[in-house]
Amino acid sequence: MGSGAETAEETVEHLQIRGEKVGVVKVRLFRPFSPAALIGTLPVTVRSIAVLDRTNEPSADGEPLYKDVLAALAQDYIAGSRRFAEMPHVTGGRFGLSSKEFTPGMVKGGFDELGKGRPKNHFTIGIIDDISHSTSLAWDPAFRTDEAKANIGAVFYGLGSDGTVSAKKNSIKIIGEKTDRYVQGYFVYGFRKAGAVTVSHLRFGPRPIRSSYLIGDGEASFVACHQSIFLDRYEMLEKAKPSEMFLLNSQAGSSEAWDTLPRNAQRQIIEKGLTFHVIDAYSITEQLSLGDRINTIMQACFFAISGVLPRDEAIAAIKDAARETYARAGLQSFSQQSQMQ
Repeated sequence: MGSGAETAEETVEHLQIRGEKVGVVKVRLFRPFSPAALIGTLPVTVRSIAVLDRTNEPSADGEPLYKDVLAALAQDYIAGSRRFAEMPHVTGGRFGLSSKEFTPGMVKGGFDELGKGRPKNHFTIGIIDDISHSTSLAWDPAFRTDEAKANIGAVFYGLGSDGTVSAKKNSIKIIGEKTDRYVQGYFVYGFRKAGAVTVSHLRFGPRPIRSSYLIGDGEASFVACHQSIFLDRYEMLEKAKPSEMFLLNSQAGSSEAWDTLPRNAQRQIIEKGLTFHVIDAYSITEQLSLGDRINTIMQACFFAISGVLPRDEAIAAIKDAARETYARAGLQSFSQQSQMQ
């Protein structure tokens, strides 16, 4: 419940600064629903309301929150309280089904629809209606708030079981503890994590981060590909900002890596003016007898290249995080082996 509330509030504040008369109400308790609390929260000047549900009830004439809000307003109006000069126009819509994204552009698209003379009811936002082609609202995928633009975004493409996700969790913990920045991490992978792609989205910023959506195209200041084969499968460089950084783990080595890149990746690096960094992490892990666990090597590269922390401080923090993460498991394993012997 409330999964889109932070994104909506972030967008509302951005629009209010620009003079738009919009607002958001967060529902924190649902059934038992409090009509009086809702009525008391809404400003008397409200003229139209869009109620967003993250559910779909095909057999009903509306989703649950939409129906409760509509009933509360209708009963208040019939009772003659006259808090509002006229009963607000209420529409209902769905978002976020099947883990669909909910971004500031979608929030603004909802407000744009509310501003029309006859706003669409029973709409979808961020969900493409490819059956009836009648419910989807238009939105600008590139729209972002100033708050979101102030954050630094980093995206890492790794292989399940290579330690990338664990390393990135340690990275955001290190940055959160060693700097005055707020941090956010979101990790995308399937139920069969081992052997499949994992995508780690990290944000760092000067204010609490309310952007509860993935880093989009053109938003990442740092993109890392921990497996070179992923360049043929994913348009990861679409996420990179112009003049920012791209890190690749390639067994081809720095002198030959460029020629192994897909033509589209070469074109994007040139057109965006990206700084291209290459490392053969597997050769290093082989020398150190780490097997295929390239996570710590790539983590050190991120801190060294990005400059988020001074290099020596970052290396010391990585070592401390590794001890905290793995030492206990190592001691338990050693203890079990000793008992068996």
